[in-house]
Amino acid sequence: MMSEQNTQPEESAVDKKSNFTFPSAYTILFLLIALVAIGTWVVPAGKYERVASEALGKDVPVPGTYQTVEATPQNIVDVFLAPISGFYNPDSYQAQAIDVALFVLFIGGFLGVVTKTRAIDVGIERAMSKLKGHENRMIPILMALFAAGGTSYGMAEESLAFYSLLIPVMLAAKYDSVVAVATILLGSGIGVLGSTINPFATVIASNAAGIAFTDGLYLRLFILIAGWAICSFYVMRYAAMVKDDPSKSIVYDKRAEIDAQFGKDAELHPDLRLTTSQSIVLVIFALTFVIMIWGVSSQGWWMAKMSALFLAASIVVGIIAKMGEKGFTDAFVDGARDLLGVALVIGIARGIVVVMDAGNMTDTILHAGESSLSGLSPVAFINSMFAIELGMSFFVPSSSGLAVLTMPVMAPLADFSGVDRALVVTAYQSANGLVNLFNPTFAVVMGALAIGKVPYERWLKFIWPLLLILLVLIVGAISIVAATAG
Repeated sequence: MMSEQNTQPEESAVDKKSNFTFPSAYTILFLLIALVAIGTWVVPAGKYERVASEALGKDVPVPGTYQTVEATPQNIVDVFLAPISGFYNPDSYQAQAIDVALFVLFIGGFLGVVTKTRAIDVGIERAMSKLKGHENRMIPILMALFAAGGTSYGMAEESLAFYSLLIPVMLAAKYDSVVAVATILLGSGIGVLGSTINPFATVIASNAAGIAFTDGLYLRLFILIAGWAICSFYVMRYAAMVKDDPSKSIVYDKRAEIDAQFGKDAELHPDLRLTTSQSIVLVIFALTFVIMIWGVSSQGWWMAKMSALFLAASIVVGIIAKMGEKGFTDAFVDGARDLLGVALVIGIARGIVVVMDAGNMTDTILHAGESSLSGLSPVAFINSMFAIELGMSFFVPSSSGLAVLTMPVMAPLADFSGVDRALVVTAYQSANGLVNLFNPTFAVVMGALAIGKVPYERWLKFIWPLLLILLVLIVGAISIVAATAG
């Protein structure tokens, strides 16, 4: 690895020579929409017949019924309509982002109101003073908590609420925003990758495969625990490096912008004390997230009810802090404005799925996978199926959407190769979880990076060694099980 001592001058020299700046998330996603649209002119259009599944509550494809249909290539008008349809598209349940985008704006408003009370700032100062010298302990503990959310109920979009909370904590600990983003994104992501009872991945996929969702549980637990340990060590190692030498941060050149956004002071002030109203605000703040997790995991809440929760909590905080009507509305609107870019990224990302659905590409790609799996040995089958799910996950990042789309086709094929259907479910969810740690079509990834001000190409540079390690872990695990089962 090259020395970082003269990073800034070297980067400036390169910039002066090339004048090249890596495109923003908006540009990357729009280019992907255009490329997929071009693909609809080349890839044959096709569809599977679908039947209603009472267990899943959705229409599922019927294996062996694929047939070509009239091509519906997407033109330049469709490309420009795609980001709009990405927010609201009644023809595709996989491509509606309006609820998530509004949720993000309400989170921003809530955080804006809470931030105005300075309760979080003072609370962070107090916590960091007590943890001084042991801040790295936060990382594996927090990652375990987020992994628990991922493995139990598929924590994804709702994790966006935690980034603006954790980034100031990590900055105060002398880390950077990448540590905070990685702790949440990798924590919840490894939980989804190693889903155990996640209703949006394991349960739906198992139902579609015709097996109990507890089948294959021990293998998934192994992948979950091993993945958590690997990710924790990886993030802790990076955090220690940044704390020892801040210039080694991959967002070092953005530190002033990040510090200004999240209100980080250069030094801690251990003499600060919370006022009574600030203490109450912190209790309400924490209780809001507890209620959100309870609502999602046990009451079937989704974006509308979570948004309403944050709106109600904002009003309560405003009353306790005696902000007044104007002070409250100004703080709420300013907070929402800070996350407006995140909301836009989410809608644009969903636009990719809109173009694929409209161009009838998705089923064609699935059929190609179905055709390539016939007659393979158990190990070859499970690894080929894993590779297909990796590719499909890029275009269908939704774990439930991918399960409904692929499991009715893939699971029956496993019988002909002597592979347990539970292993097919494990391969599917591991592939989907792995891709969604970096997938630009997954709104959570792009939203998290936008909040943390981490450029996408730098996230790829940060995460690619970890992806290879996790890939070896998953492929090794499913290959051993496939080989020994036979």
